[in-house]
Amino acid sequence: MLYETIYRKLDRLGAIAAIQSGKDYDKSHIGEPFMDLNMDVLDRRADHIVIALSHYFEQNGDLCADPDMEIRIYPERNMAEALTFQQAIPPIYREVYPAPGKVVPTLKRELNDFLNLWLNNCIRQGHRFTGTA
Repeated sequence: MLYETIYRKLDRLGAIAAIQSGKDYDKSHIGEPFMDLNMDVLDRRADHIVIALSHYFEQNGDLCADPDMEIRIYPERNMAEALTFQQAIPPIYREVYPAPGKVVPTLKRELNDFLNLWLNNCIRQGHRFTGTA
């Protein structure tokens, strides 16, 4: 299932170990021409953790997301799912759960498919969270 695949890829990147070690932020830096991969823990609950995973580039002195995604991780179920997607240029913000009890099923599938591909790219580029950021 896709949600387990996403979890395994986050684990392969070292994100799960960094989160379990108590880190609230980590960064993977592999150098040019690749952008750093950032991870921020946004929320820790008994049954899930929400992180933001992002690449940023600088344009005219401003940091621009390309992309920035929120991901909900269910550690006890070894599952993770995309919640949001945003980028700066062109400005886009999309949310799978726009209100309590509401879900946009087609967007949910689209964002999880994108997240799966993005994680593949990050792994191929050699990104890894080491817990030293």
